[in-house]
Amino acid sequence: MKFSEKLKKLRRDNNLTQDELASKIYVTRTAVSKWETDLGYPSLESLKLLSKTFGTTLDDLISDEDIENRKVLDEKNSRKFFWITVACIVCAVAFVVAYSITKIKYLFIPEAIFVLMYLVFAVFSKPRYRREALAKNKPLLIRYLVLTALLIGLMVYTLTTIF
Repeated sequence: MKFSEKLKKLRRDNNLTQDELASKIYVTRTAVSKWETDLGYPSLESLKLLSKTFGTTLDDLISDEDIENRKVLDEKNSRKFFWITVACIVCAVAFVVAYSITKIKYLFIPEAIFVLMYLVFAVFSKPRYRREALAKNKPLLIRYLVLTALLIGLMVYTLTTIF
């Protein structure tokens, strides 16, 4: 049985509405609805509160199938962030090329924004379990740092040619 089905059954067996359950575990009704429709998963803190509310263990509340579903959902979100990251890099490079052709001042501002967006989205483009492993993986971390340094170099080059 999936986590969403277990949660819905436990909630109904205890005669609780989604609103009542949400107030007991300090989340919104929308969060409970997402969990029951398999569109999201609760945090560890919420899982602890759920197990306490229903008088069950965490092991009974979640199963291996639920963990696998969470991993699939995390990877799906990571793919979205990956494509946003690629778009940020493309836009930053496009602004550098546009500046070198047109010499219009202040093209470095959008470029800087895209580089900063790249840095943020690059972190989220990896699933959570891979982000934790990234800190331990030195070659991959160095590759990200080199790419970031190149993008910052492009920004500095653009800035020096403007002023």
